[in-house]
Amino acid sequence: MAFSEELEFGHDDRKRIYEHVERKGAVDPEGVRRALGIDPGGFRHHVAILKRDGRLESEAGKLRVTIDGGAREEYTTEAFEFQIRPARQEDLSGIVGAIRRVAEEKTYIVAESVADEIDREDALLRYNELESRMFFVATVDGEVVGWVHLNAPELEKLSHTAELTVGVLEEYRGNGLGAHLLSRGLEWAGVNGYEKVYQSVPSVNQEAIDFLESQGWQTEAVRADHYKLDGEYADEVMMAIEL
Repeated sequence: MAFSEELEFGHDDRKRIYEHVERKGAVDPEGVRRALGIDPGGFRHHVAILKRDGRLESEAGKLRVTIDGGAREEYTTEAFEFQIRPARQEDLSGIVGAIRRVAEEKTYIVAESVADEIDREDALLRYNELESRMFFVATVDGEVVGWVHLNAPELEKLSHTAELTVGVLEEYRGNGLGAHLLSRGLEWAGVNGYEKVYQSVPSVNQEAIDFLESQGWQTEAVRADHYKLDGEYADEVMMAIEL
C-alpha cells in the first residue's frame, strides 16, 4: 500500500486538492476550492478525476479521502446488537471518547497518544506520503463503544509493518467485540500488504496480554520499567503477530 506506488495525480492542482481533503478529513467542496484558489471549472474537473480514480468520494455533501475498509458487519449477543464497520470522520469524537475512557484505566498508554493525535489533527483517516491510518469501530445503537486502529509508516524499510491498538468500553467487554474488531483490523492489514502487526501494552494490563495471546499474538520483547503509572514502574510488553 505504498503511497508513492498507489497515488499518481498527473496534475499539481489535483494533488493539492487531495492533500487538502486528506489533511482536513471531511470538507465542503466549495470551501476547498476557495482555500486553494482554483477556478470552478478546473476544480470540478479535478474532483471528477479524483473520484473516478478512487482517490476521493462524496458523502452528505462532503469530500473525503477514499480508503476501502469493506462492508458493515452486524452481530447479535444475548445482551445487545452491535456493528463493526469502517470508521468515518464523523466518528472522531466518539472514538476519542472511547479511547480516553479506556485510557483512564491507565493500562493503554499507546492508545492514549493516538487519541491525542487525532484530536489535535481533527482528522481520523490518513493516507499520505508519510503514513496510512485506518480505524474500524464497534457501535451499539449508533454509538461508538470500541475501536481498532492501524497506523503504518510509508518508509520503505518499515512499510511491511503496522502498529495496532484495539479497545472496548468496559461495560461491553466479554461479548466478542474485541475479537471481532481485532479480526477486522488484521484482515484489512493483510489485504493491504502488511506482513506484521505489533503493539505494546504495560505489563500490568494482564487482561490485554491474555486476550492477545488467545488470538495468536506473541511477546517479542519486554522493556523493564518503561512506564511509570501512579508512581509505580511497569514493564512494556511488546507483542506482535505475523500475517
